[in-house]
Amino acid sequence: ELEDLLITSDMGTGVAGEVVEALRRTRFNQEIAPDEVRAALADEVIRLVERVQRPLRIDPAQRPFVILVVGVNGSGKTTTIGKLAKQYRDAAKNVMLAAGDTFRAAAVEQLQIWGERARCPVITRPTGSDAAGLAFEALEKARQDGIDILLIDTAGRLHNKADLMGELQKIVRVLKKVDATAPHAVLLVLDATVGQNAHQQAEIFRDMVGVTGIVMTKLDGTAKGGVLVSLAEKYGIPIHAVGIGESAEDLRPFEARAYARSLVGLDA
Repeated sequence: ELEDLLITSDMGTGVAGEVVEALRRTRFNQEIAPDEVRAALADEVIRLVERVQRPLRIDPAQRPFVILVVGVNGSGKTTTIGKLAKQYRDAAKNVMLAAGDTFRAAAVEQLQIWGERARCPVITRPTGSDAAGLAFEALEKARQDGIDILLIDTAGRLHNKADLMGELQKIVRVLKKVDATAPHAVLLVLDATVGQNAHQQAEIFRDMVGVTGIVMTKLDGTAKGGVLVSLAEKYGIPIHAVGIGESAEDLRPFEARAYARSLVGLDA
């Protein structure tokens, strides 16, 4: 029953089995109440994900600090950028956004709306323009304008992997022409509702551009996001934040304990 609970939360059969087995070894030689079982289960999950609970640190020595944001279309990438921008602005940072998903007019418009909300400039180019050229221009301008943090949106056309890979790698190359240490962070945005497909996405983007951290969105719905446990186990990529709603405040630092307890149906 416990194993089923974990599998239906998208943890994946292998990891779910391991968690239950660990619990069986340590706790199941005694009578134990259902809530105690859940709490013990949560402790096992915490043990697995605690090591990847890590906030995204902005190094003030790297200015502008360049964050490249990647992920498939529909994962909540542009919204996540907007929320981060608002949070950084509220923390008195100078922020610039770059609308690098140049083929989707809707993504550019969405970023402009977030830019207005967060009161930060948005670098755009006409639909279909070269994304790498836009990224280069944005970083040059960010340096001139004394920007602290530059957030770059990117395309997510996973059905055309070779093209996307070429585009993302070109963006990284041109950023390095301006600043050899850029990008300073590569954030992968994953949608909690895709379940085990998140593994394929993590692998693809890691191989394309070397992901340094994960943000998981849409954890406010029926999706429990159990796939984070197997991602933590398999890749060890830091999990920085989770999205649990529409407003900027709903992008929150990832907390292993709150996440694990919610996964097994307990109050945080």
